Amino acid sequence: MTTEQPRLVKLETGADGIATVTLDRAAARNALNLPMCGELREAFATLDRDPAVRVVLLTANGPVFCAGADLKERQGKDEAWVRQRREASFAAYETIEKCRRPVVAVVQGPVVGSGGEIAMSCDFIVASTKASFRFPEPQWGTVGATQRLQRVIGKSRAKELLYTGREMPVSEAHTLGLVARVVEPEALEETARAIAAAIAKAPALAMELTKQAIDLGATTDLASGIRIEMAAIEHNLANGDWKRGVAAFADTVGKGKAQDDKE
Repeated sequence: MTTEQPRLVKLETGADGIATVTLDRAAARNALNLPMCGELREAFATLDRDPAVRVVLLTANGPVFCAGADLKERQGKDEAWVRQRREASFAAYETIEKCRRPVVAVVQGPVVGSGGEIAMSCDFIVASTKASFRFPEPQWGTVGATQRLQRVIGKSRAKELLYTGREMPVSEAHTLGLVARVVEPEALEETARAIAAAIAKAPALAMELTKQAIDLGATTDLASGIRIEMAAIEHNLANGDWKRGVAAFADTVGKGKAQDDKE
């Protein structure tokens, strides 16, 4: 008889179209290990198949969002195992990044190494004032965060953070564009849910195509990006619920004008 291991990544979906994926290894400061990599891939693959899901919040239990890779699990392992373990983490990040639904990282505390990769794989980050970011891979004798980080904050700043391993406060992360919004700790959950609710209200296909167009456009020049957007527009006109969206917008504007006239 085998005992089932506790889940390290929790997945919850609600009737409002908002799903929550939670890193749930708080006793180890949510350090990323091999089972968590697999569970992250499984969770986001499940979400991608569920048409009722409109937006995903990626959260973590405990005071630390993620303390980086679990180096303890590498003790006694050979180079082949470490290589496969790194490939598993890259696959997890990619599954988050390629999720068709908007994914918002909700960061309540310190983020280190692989935790930064997880957060940067999301569409954007909403963080508490208690959050901080550190990328100490070279100091740990490994290599990581060399690609996503420079694409978010620039090559020179990425080098400075990686070379020094210093802790970057959330205010600086916000200034550099790594974090989209900073709120007080007591307002973090409410703010994240309000953001998710606003995203969930939008027509699903338009939101999916917008994400796809931005991501594809970021890899090419402007002229090619415009062609990507036109293809998305054609797809949306043929299949999307765009007329309802236009009507809802007109109704909102009309109600606002009526209220102004009263005042």
